[in-house]
Amino acid sequence: MPLPREVHAQIEEVLRARLFELVTAGADVVLDFSFWSRRVRESYRSLLRPLGIEPEIIYLATPREVALARVRARRLEHGDDFTLPEEVAASYFDHFEPPTADEGPLEVIHP
Repeated sequence: MPLPREVHAQIEEVLRARLFELVTAGADVVLDFSFWSRRVRESYRSLLRPLGIEPEIIYLATPREVALARVRARRLEHGDDFTLPEEVAASYFDHFEPPTADEGPLEVIHP
């Protein structure tokens, strides 16, 4: 991490196609992404609105110290674990744009 841009773009293209396929088939879908910027969140809304879908954001408002401690605690014990240098994780956290109610339906959870 971070992924090269071209790899990220390829993965996102496949995921967007799968999302479109699932929602047009009537399935409920949960996207578990960081959605770190308002621009990215809006791009997914723009994909879904023509289908009559207004996405809801569920924002886990995790404090910076907790998020970084969780990154430090990863031990690659699970198949999906990966290590992330703390400075990269801190940069991700510091550049995250928290969602706001004016973006659309929003539920904020304070762990």
